[in-house]
Amino acid sequence: MTAEAHHHGPEELCEAGLDLYARALREGQVPAADAAAAPCLIDNGMLHPAIEDLSRLEPVPPAVALQRLLRSAEERITVERRRGQRLADAFEPLMRLDRRDVGAEEASPLKLLGSKERAGQAITEAMAEGKNQLLAIQPHNGIAAPPFPYHEAAMKRDQAFLDRGGRVRALYQHTVRHAPLVIGRYERLRGDVEARTLDQVTERLIIIDHTVAFIPASADRSLALEVRHPALVAFFITTFDRLWHLATPMHPQAVQQPTLNGITPRQRAIAALLIEGHTDNVIAERLGMNVRTARVHIAKLAATLGSESRAQLGYLIGRSGILAEDRP
Repeated sequence: MTAEAHHHGPEELCEAGLDLYARALREGQVPAADAAAAPCLIDNGMLHPAIEDLSRLEPVPPAVALQRLLRSAEERITVERRRGQRLADAFEPLMRLDRRDVGAEEASPLKLLGSKERAGQAITEAMAEGKNQLLAIQPHNGIAAPPFPYHEAAMKRDQAFLDRGGRVRALYQHTVRHAPLVIGRYERLRGDVEARTLDQVTERLIIIDHTVAFIPASADRSLALEVRHPALVAFFITTFDRLWHLATPMHPQAVQQPTLNGITPRQRAIAALLIEGHTDNVIAERLGMNVRTARVHIAKLAATLGSESRAQLGYLIGRSGILAEDRP
């Protein structure tokens, strides 16, 4: 009986693929013909031909496979983030030119919210009407926590949503896994609430009940856009779901990220951005930490690799293979 191949996105793994990969790990090798039902394992490089027998496939270590998938996802995050910023910058002056009356504005699927306070009020109102699901991407700048009164108000708002049977899923950068305010927030919330993390996330995104989304409309986040267009909201949900699938659980049960060859996951993320030529300020902003912390991690990475200068560090990162797709 011939198995039918499962078709899905490049960052996803089907049940057949996971079963075959697990068997390959247990047995060391599997027949190449068995991969026909799960081509994702070949496309993602999780199985590769055995040197001594090309008709059989060997698995790469799970830690290597995970890092490869995460690295691919982070590249897509960067592309989408830049695209979103270009759209926001292009639309900001157009929004200011819109002089339609209030009735027309209320009926529009896109509404510009002219201040952080107005955006917060609109989110609160939408959550008060919500009953099902809140999806949130919350980038952290690593500098300042929100004012305590605002934090408490958001806690009450989220808890009320959970008490009505709603579900909360939130994405952050890995750096908040050690932020007491964020961890404490989830320890206090009661209900169906989960949080996961990635090296980098997109700009802030909040989606409520698959009907309304909120995104920044300016680089400094002083303006926000309320989106009720079904196609755009569906696009945001798909983006969130793909990032969620690739993220590392933080709450209610934390999963530790693997350290490979003495290099921590955070150091690998920094190394990738250093290779791209980013400054310390950009690296800190991307990864959700302050510049001082970023420089401490860069110094530790340099010490681990034996680098004596910034230029030499880039060379040593490339030579070390810590960012290579294939590891021994």
